[in-house]
Amino acid sequence: MTTRTLGMAPNLYDYLLSVSLREPEILTELRQETALQPMGRMQIAPEQGQFMALLVQLLGAKKTLEVGVFTGYSSLIVALALPAEGKLVACDVNEEFTAIARRYWQKAGVDHKIDLHLAPALETLDKLLVAGEAETFDFAFIDADKSNYDNYYERSLQLIRSGGVIAIDNVLWSGKVADPEIQDNRTKKIRAFNHKLLQDQRITLSLIPIGDGLTLVRKN
Repeated sequence: MTTRTLGMAPNLYDYLLSVSLREPEILTELRQETALQPMGRMQIAPEQGQFMALLVQLLGAKKTLEVGVFTGYSSLIVALALPAEGKLVACDVNEEFTAIARRYWQKAGVDHKIDLHLAPALETLDKLLVAGEAETFDFAFIDADKSNYDNYYERSLQLIRSGGVIAIDNVLWSGKVADPEIQDNRTKKIRAFNHKLLQDQRITLSLIPIGDGLTLVRKN
């Protein structure tokens, strides 16, 4: 995991941010507070967050999904990009980290857009499907436990409308996926997931080398 785009020289990365990043102050504050957390490296890169917000606006999204909230940076930037009537269903199990997220959602005035479910994400996703919400979401972001990526993806694909987009984080896994000597379970799971998406004819696919690798899939 990385809080900046992989493989860029520091001076080039600093230049990229200097000419492209338009980060509202509240997002900067949240990113800086998150960096002080023991697991702060789980924070997405700010340029990735801005890219996701652009995707949401390009889609004209009104209903979005997030699997894995952490301290709320990605959900906050998506909520800010949504229209006034927009909704984000957020899934996480950690009360401590999501308490930070809630504080910033409230401070930004977008907490009314975000419906946080503190429960195992698969339970929440299955409940949404049972409630008849299949094919009603415009955008989804998956950034939770890697062992369940395939399960999160399959549920999200059912929940997303045709033409909707799913973004999946950490698919380059700090470069570990390209090292055949690394054979731990999470790395192998991500490799298998990446290969599955390559073969999946239900979607249009692009892997973007931003942050720690962001795969975009458009549901056909």
